[in-house]
Amino acid sequence: MRLLFIGDIVGEAGLQALRHHLPGIKRQYKPQVTIANGENVTQGRGISEKHYKDLLQQGIDVITLGNHAFDQRQLFDYIHQAHCLVRPLNLPEATPGQGVHYLKVNEVELAVVNVLGNAFMTATVLPFPNLKDQIQAIRDRTPNILIDFHGESTSEKQAFAYWLDGQVSAVVGTHTHVQTHDERILPQKTAFISDVGMTGAWDSIIGFQVETVLKRFTSQLPTRLEVAKTKPLVLNAVVIEVDQATGRAKRIDLVREIG
Repeated sequence: MRLLFIGDIVGEAGLQALRHHLPGIKRQYKPQVTIANGENVTQGRGISEKHYKDLLQQGIDVITLGNHAFDQRQLFDYIHQAHCLVRPLNLPEATPGQGVHYLKVNEVELAVVNVLGNAFMTATVLPFPNLKDQIQAIRDRTPNILIDFHGESTSEKQAFAYWLDGQVSAVVGTHTHVQTHDERILPQKTAFISDVGMTGAWDSIIGFQVETVLKRFTSQLPTRLEVAKTKPLVLNAVVIEVDQATGRAKRIDLVREIG
C-alpha cells in the first residue's frame, strides 16, 4: 500500500501549489491514497465547506485537521456530512465530527487518525495516557493505521511515535510547517517524521507574509498574520510504503516540489 501525505496546506497559495504540483507527484509516485492536512487552508485558519470540497475535487482522499480545526465556525454546519474530514481524536466526546476515518484500499482497510499534541499547546484530552485503548480498538479492525500527530514539540512527536512503534503503520508530524529531515522506519516498523512541512508560498514565514510576522516579533504586539500569496509555491509531502497484510511500514521518502 502506497500512501501520499501532504503537509499543512496554507491559504490560497497552498491550493495553487496543490493544483500545480499534485498531478505530477501522483504520476511519479502512483499513491493509492492521498491524505492532506487542511487545517490552515481557509485564510490560514480552519477549513470552509467550499475548500473542503475543493480539496476532494483535487484528488485528496482524506483531510486531517489540528488546533485550528474549528476556527471557521461554519464547520459546525457541515462536519457531520464531511465523511472524509478527520478532526483530532483526543477532543471531548461531545465534539462533532470524527477522529478516525476508514477507507478501503486493495480490499483492506486503512485507518487515518488525527491526534493533537499537548506540549506548548492545549489538548483537551492528553494524548499519552488516554489514547491507548482507542488505538487498540482501531487495531482490532485493521493493522493499517496512519496517524497525523499535530503538535508543536518535536520531542513529543518522537515520543508518541516510539510509544506506538509496531502498533501503527505511520506517525507523521504536522503543525510547525517546516519539513524535518528525520524521516525513518522505527525498530518495530512504524514510519515516522517530526514534521512533513507546509504547502503554500515558499517566500514566507511558515506560509504567512514576512512583514506581518516580523511586525509581531519586533513590536511584541498582537498582529494579524496575513497569508503569503507570492510565487514560487512549495508542496511538502512524504510517500510511505506499507505492507498491507501486517500494517508494518517498509519505506518513507520525502517529497518537495518548488515552482
